[in-house]
Amino acid sequence: MSSRAHGCTSAAPAGYRATLGLRRREEAIKFIKDAFECRLAAALNLSRASAPVAVASDTGLNDHLNGVERPVSFTVKALGCRAEIVQSLAKWKRAALADYGMRPGEGLYTDMNAVRPDDVLDSLHSVYVDQWDWERVITARDRTVAFLRGVVRRIYATIRTAERRTCKRFPSVGRPFLPPRITFVHSEQLALTYPCLTPKQREYAICREVGAVFVVGIGAPLFGGEPHDGRAPDYDDWSTLSELGRPGLNGDLLVWYPVLGCPMELSSMGIRVDPAALRRQLALRGRQAEARLPFHRRLLAGRLPLTIGGGIGQSRLCMLFLRCAHIGEVQAGIWPDRLRRICCRKGIVLL
Repeated sequence: MSSRAHGCTSAAPAGYRATLGLRRREEAIKFIKDAFECRLAAALNLSRASAPVAVASDTGLNDHLNGVERPVSFTVKALGCRAEIVQSLAKWKRAALADYGMRPGEGLYTDMNAVRPDDVLDSLHSVYVDQWDWERVITARDRTVAFLRGVVRRIYATIRTAERRTCKRFPSVGRPFLPPRITFVHSEQLALTYPCLTPKQREYAICREVGAVFVVGIGAPLFGGEPHDGRAPDYDDWSTLSELGRPGLNGDLLVWYPVLGCPMELSSMGIRVDPAALRRQLALRGRQAEARLPFHRRLLAGRLPLTIGGGIGQSRLCMLFLRCAHIGEVQAGIWPDRLRRICCRKGIVLL
């Protein structure tokens, strides 16, 4: 997922009480994670794979997100090289699909555990990021918004099923509230609909209206020259004109979260760059020198498959299903003492 915040620093709503005690909550977290990843794998035909926590800095495999976040780096004494804690596995997965010899329609998923020290700490964001990273091989014919929408619908259906099963297994969390269908909107359409709002405010408005939305086309400049949100140039394809005549074959999945009264991003995903899109996007960002990195050379030489992929937040999903007011209720993290005191006063018990 992207690292932006919606300004959702809100404390718990008046009278907030956790739906589950600590021990029962930990049981629910395990139930959600075990059940969801099995259903996700079945929905997208994915096999589980082992993934790295760190990659060598000079491989080009790390995800640079919006290009301003600092990866956590260190020297590997035995190798005499620099390494970085992954920020996501967007590019590593694509290389793994080639190495594993996977064919169109096949894919992999893995646990991704990242450290993002530049993220804003609030109700939805922490230094530690955990998500299911997934990637699937596609064909050239699949590089369309129509195909992207079909995959998004399958993922959203899996999320809704998991919500219903969690509510049934743990009745104290209440009834399901996710809408039956997800709405699709392009970031340009969103800008035309809400011309006086910022991108985050547009997401707030559309998400509150429809309940669940997939915003297509994240990364390409809009009418004013600025993108809806940033994307690195070397994984999602945000510049190719789709069959709808608008740029971008990627997007973000957001739902309205009534506990906090704000949007919650659950997934960032998209069809990945082909060689032409990679060259174009590196040029648009002034980063042509990165074409010399091992991953990029491999892609430009046609030695990597065409793919679609993304990440789905594990703690975000648990937070949503268990109706928590703070992400620290479902993951152990580092928080300022002042925030801990505020949470304690408001009935929020952090792990």
